[in-house]
Amino acid sequence: MDVIFGNLDLWGQAISNTLIVFFAGGVIALILGLIVGAMRVSPVPIARGVGTVYVNTVRNTPLTLVFFFFIFGYPQLGLPELSNLVLGILAIGIYTATYVAEVLRAGINTVPVGQAEAARAIGLPFGQVMGLVILPQAFRSVVPPMMSVFIALLKNTTVAAGFSVAELAALRSTVNDSADRPGNPMEVLLWVAVVFVALVLLLSWLQRYLENRWRIAR
Repeated sequence: MDVIFGNLDLWGQAISNTLIVFFAGGVIALILGLIVGAMRVSPVPIARGVGTVYVNTVRNTPLTLVFFFFIFGYPQLGLPELSNLVLGILAIGIYTATYVAEVLRAGINTVPVGQAEAARAIGLPFGQVMGLVILPQAFRSVVPPMMSVFIALLKNTTVAAGFSVAELAALRSTVNDSADRPGNPMEVLLWVAVVFVALVLLLSWLQRYLENRWRIAR
């Protein structure tokens, strides 16, 4: 246990940064994924085309290259300076949004077409049809795959360690088995795995809770 209690400051910073990247990236992914998912089923051809290009381009790009662009390419664009933590959040959020969009698109396709036709028949515009009729039903059917996306997002936060973001996976290179930093990289990796398993189990519990809650709501 010395690897934990002898490095509490490092563990605290690493866990907090991991959760910041996860939650902030998840918010970006949800908002952007919702917009792109709506574009993918939009009756406007241009919107569908833009959504398709975005999803196919970003989703088929390795996450490491997305991080590489934000960490090393962004500063070359002459834009306001951002920390590596913020850039990492943007990278993982924009990347994960493509999976959120596809999950939502699949959920939208499970809603009977007659629902949208009835909404349009009473004069609702596309935005209200999506927000009031289609998405509330689609969200209930996409809970399991959406939680799988967020579990993948949680695990993908480890990629940020390779780009100078002090999160859990970066602890391996900080703890050096010395008197002031007891432990060795293998012990650190084992405890990091334990933390991730605990977080994934928590997300799995949340999935079951939402499924049961919304099943009763039907």
